[in-house]
Amino acid sequence: MNQDEMKQAVAQAALKYVEKDTIIGVGTGSTANFFIDALSALKGEIKGAVASSVATQKRLEGYGIKVFDLNQVDEISVYIDGADEADGGLNLIKGGGGALTREKIVAAVAEKFVCIADESKLVEVMGAFALPVEVIPMAVNYVKRQIENDIGGRAILRDFTTDNGNKILDIQGLKITDAKAVESQINSIVGVVTNGLFANRGADILLLGGSDGVKIIKP
Repeated sequence: MNQDEMKQAVAQAALKYVEKDTIIGVGTGSTANFFIDALSALKGEIKGAVASSVATQKRLEGYGIKVFDLNQVDEISVYIDGADEADGGLNLIKGGGGALTREKIVAAVAEKFVCIADESKLVEVMGAFALPVEVIPMAVNYVKRQIENDIGGRAILRDFTTDNGNKILDIQGLKITDAKAVESQINSIVGVVTNGLFANRGADILLLGGSDGVKIIKP
C-alpha cells in the first residue's frame, strides 16, 4: 500500500470507535480528512461533531454532518485525529497543519483519544519533525530566545497565522526523551499559547496503517 492507502485504512478502522448517538471530536490534516470521508457513511448515526479547525468544520458540513461549538457540548465520546510523530508511549507531536491549540482543547474534553497515522509516523525518539509552538504575536522574539536558550533547538517562525490569530514557531533539532516535561516547560513560557506535544494528554489508542494492514497500539 502507498501512504494514502495506509491513511485510508486507518481512517476506516477508526470508525469502530465512533459511538452511536454521541458527539465526537474530529481533528485536522490529511489523515483526518480521510476519516471525515469515511465518517460520512455514518453521519445519520451520530449527533454531530466538534471540529478542531475551520477547514475541518467546512469538510464536515460539506457532508451534512452537524458541527457543534465546543461550548455547546458537555462531553465528547471520542476524538479522532492524526499525528506528525508518535513514540511507543503514545506521546505525539501534532500541529504540522497549525491547528494544535484547538486540537489539544478537543482532546482534553474527549473521553477517549484515538490517533490514526501511517507507520512512518512511529519513531523511537521524537523531534525529527519540528515541534510547533503557538505564540501570541507580540511575544514571538521573546519566546524564540527562551526556547533556544533554555530548551535547545532552533526556533523558526512559520509564515502562517492560526485560526486563533496567532503565530507558530517550529522548533528544529530537538531529541525529545521526556515529552511530558518538555511540554510543560514550553507551556510555562509567557506568551506561549500551547505547543504541539501531546504527552500530558496523549493518545489512548494508536492505529498505525502499514503494508500488512492496521496495527493497534495501546499503553
